[in-house]
Amino acid sequence: MASALKPGSKDAPTNPRGIPVAPFVDRVEDYVTDRSQVEATVNSFKEMISKYQFMEANQQRRAAGLKDKIPDIQKTLETVRFLKSRKPDSDPIETTFELNDTLFAKAEVPQTDEVYLWLGANVMLAYKIPEAEELLQSKLSAAKQSLANCEEDMEFLREQITTLEVAFARVYNWDVAQRRKERQEAESSGNKK
Repeated sequence: MASALKPGSKDAPTNPRGIPVAPFVDRVEDYVTDRSQVEATVNSFKEMISKYQFMEANQQRRAAGLKDKIPDIQKTLETVRFLKSRKPDSDPIETTFELNDTLFAKAEVPQTDEVYLWLGANVMLAYKIPEAEELLQSKLSAAKQSLANCEEDMEFLREQITTLEVAFARVYNWDVAQRRKERQEAESSGNKK
């Protein structure tokens, strides 16, 4: 492992969120000097591939959660903007709202200047409508940016997995070629006697 940087070392390049770049093996001879290092190198590549696959699975779960969350934030933001657009002297509106996936209730909503938002962990806070709109807009922007980062990281991880699989194949094929060369040398030296 002469010229390649080991993942996890301080000098190893990473993507913007700290995921290390997989080593690219252009010449196996620069990476593996003799056959005794092949098994350790192959096992190292297998370990790195499994780590990248684990990170990819986590990013996929995170992206799925964000894809579920973004429409809810957008729907809530649209509702807050609708309440903001109502005139001060307007009549109460009758609406149906969702209590859970299968349970709805009717309510009369008078003109108001505040809304209650679920923050999570069974916490709800009252916000003035402009503050609620600003909060929801920032949460929506953050969720969209986070989703874009997840998708970028998943693509990066797929590239790193492919790079390692190619490196693995190159080292393995180099080992096979070295064994064949040694066997041929042994046979040719055996034939000369």
